[in-house]
Amino acid sequence: MELKGIIPAMLTPLTEEKRINEPVVRQLANRLIESGVHGIFILGTNGEFHLLTAEEKRFMARIVIEEVKGRVPVIVGTGGGTTEDVIELSKQMEQLGADAISVITPFFIAPSQEELIVHYTKIAEAVKLPVILYNIPARTGVNLEPETAAVLAKIPNIIGIKDSSGNFANIEHYIRVTKDEPFDVYAGTDSLILKTLLAGGAGAVAATGNMLPETVVSIYENWRNGNIGEAQKAQDALQPLRDTFALGTLPSVLKKAVELHGISVGPPKSPVSSLSGEALEKVQAMVDFYNDRR
Repeated sequence: MELKGIIPAMLTPLTEEKRINEPVVRQLANRLIESGVHGIFILGTNGEFHLLTAEEKRFMARIVIEEVKGRVPVIVGTGGGTTEDVIELSKQMEQLGADAISVITPFFIAPSQEELIVHYTKIAEAVKLPVILYNIPARTGVNLEPETAAVLAKIPNIIGIKDSSGNFANIEHYIRVTKDEPFDVYAGTDSLILKTLLAGGAGAVAATGNMLPETVVSIYENWRNGNIGEAQKAQDALQPLRDTFALGTLPSVLKKAVELHGISVGPPKSPVSSLSGEALEKVQAMVDFYNDRR
């Protein structure tokens, strides 16, 4: 599978009782597709995978896959703490009809690069699905080194990496060491989408796409058409939203922003709290700014 373009890192809509809100899951998935996205990524960091049970993950995946109906590829996050758990969940997502899986590095234990190679090799061998590596060292405590990615890129169904390190040099290095393999690099930090494309990356897995999908898609479409100036304008237009992310624990700010922008994705999973007070006022002002530009 070749995945190119803008793939929103979809939020997991919840009811006030913190259960998956099926009607809103379907609403958000359709909103993203109608905006021209090139795929949907579920059960990632902004999808609160780390706070959901295996049953909730299967339920979320079933709803999205059913609603999308093959209109765009659905990539499902199946990462976890043990290789065995990841393999089991990955097989379940394969049975549900996922188009690809994304596997975050194991967290808390900070495995060695050799252990990462064994981990990902076993996962890739256990499923037929394309596998996208996922690097986010600030959350996991381990960086998947470019040299490690180069080894894993030789495995036929490991097709790319989402890099959320925020380090553009890391993205450039991934691109350089895997250039001879059918392996794509995706920006996982939304401020680096255009830079990644210009450096030879394939696109982005973009959380800002939940609120501003047309804007994020326009970065890619303008870049593809050679309109770099317009692509840069679209890239810059994401910054007011990104500037608010530090106002709360992930993904509380983005969930509130999307809700205020028109889709009631609900609260974050506990122990993360919904925004209130001054933080909520600042997010409302940011949403008003975008609404005024419509």
